[in-house]
Amino acid sequence: MIRPAEPDDVDAIVGLIGDLAEYERARHEVQIDAAALDTALFGSAPAVFAHVALVDGEVVGFALWFLSFSTWLGRHGIYLEDLYVRPEHRGGGHGRALLATLARIAVERGYGRLEWAVLDWNEPALAFYRALGAAALDEWTVHRLTDDALRGVAAQADRYHPGP
Repeated sequence: MIRPAEPDDVDAIVGLIGDLAEYERARHEVQIDAAALDTALFGSAPAVFAHVALVDGEVVGFALWFLSFSTWLGRHGIYLEDLYVRPEHRGGGHGRALLATLARIAVERGYGRLEWAVLDWNEPALAFYRALGAAALDEWTVHRLTDDALRGVAAQADRYHPGP
């Protein structure tokens, strides 16, 4: 069963985020806790959403997503930040069901895309996505500013914004 996440699912989702990070060899990078995720999903102005996969009432997988926008299409899309199903529940169709749910939301709302990033060494995920008909955008390279680099670029903004 797939359904939108509820506040009672937050602890399970945080645990799955940790499991995903462990799988991706990046557990040390995870900073989220239940309070932060609860605020992001269920606060006064949520900008991130989640769906969960349930087996016998237990959360065994999740998809966490947010709206993107394509200037070329002139429409919103869905950016899938994380998709994860516990290893012992893989092969049961939960990942496919989560993606199908997001695809249905995109189609029903007139969104133009459902997209995500995959680590280049994650062959099981790459094969799964290829089997669904997803196209790899190999000509695009993801860039990211964090920590000192982010703060350094932010400090440059003052020169572009005159005082009051």
